[in-house]
Amino acid sequence: MKLGWVTATGVQGYDVDEPFALPALRDAGVDVDVVIWDDPDVRWESYDRVVLRSAWDYPEHLDRFVPWLDRVAAVTDLCNPAPMVRWNLDKHYLAELDEAGIPIPPTTFLEPGDIPVFPDGEFVVKPAVGAGSRNASSYGPEDRESAREHVTRLHGAGASVLVQPLLKSVVADGEWPLLFFGGVYSHAASKRVALPRAGTVEYLFAEETNVAYTADPEQIAVARQVVDLVTERFGTPVYARVDLVRDDDGKPCVLEVELIEPSLFLPEGPPESVGKLVKALRN
Repeated sequence: MKLGWVTATGVQGYDVDEPFALPALRDAGVDVDVVIWDDPDVRWESYDRVVLRSAWDYPEHLDRFVPWLDRVAAVTDLCNPAPMVRWNLDKHYLAELDEAGIPIPPTTFLEPGDIPVFPDGEFVVKPAVGAGSRNASSYGPEDRESAREHVTRLHGAGASVLVQPLLKSVVADGEWPLLFFGGVYSHAASKRVALPRAGTVEYLFAEETNVAYTADPEQIAVARQVVDLVTERFGTPVYARVDLVRDDDGKPCVLEVELIEPSLFLPEGPPESVGKLVKALRN
């Protein structure tokens, strides 16, 4: 099997999953090339499978990235599949989860031209299409003018905007990414993100602190609902990450779903998690 492991210009060495995954794939007999998604010299048809891993600059290049998905999918096995990726590009999918009865934080979508309305207390503003917490920021009641300017700036670039309350649990406990390989639950982690206050992330992703975590049955059940919904619509994802937080009643809810190029938290996972990834990529 020949596999293209897709990254982006300037991010080599930053994907902490690579030192775990690439040797394991090669030990399993997989011929792996690390390739840049917009390199015009790459022959995508030469790969049996192309796997999106650290194409972290795609939100800034959607006009090229989305057509690239279709071109690659036409000549090889792209994972995750292009229709699944397109659905996951835009966080309006949260509204679909909500309609399906899957819990999400209270979320307001502001389309270009909408007048910003913010919740009481602290809240978060972020674009509907984004990665690595870029262009996301937290605000308090005293920062509303800065928040309006943030929304105006995103709207001016043609972006839809999400506004969500900053849940108490996020400050106290952070987030819990739950990982699935081949539709099967693998492991979880605890993640704390240093989201800027009335500012912006200057690099590809916000600073994170990650540790191992054992998800409880309720968390796994909520994340499982998401993976089942995705599977029903698009087929089983090769890999999926569901980021959970707790609402103000202490119940798990879905902050984000990561099906494009999610960090897989292999350093925080048990040793067998790498084998589970390899199996999913070889199937």
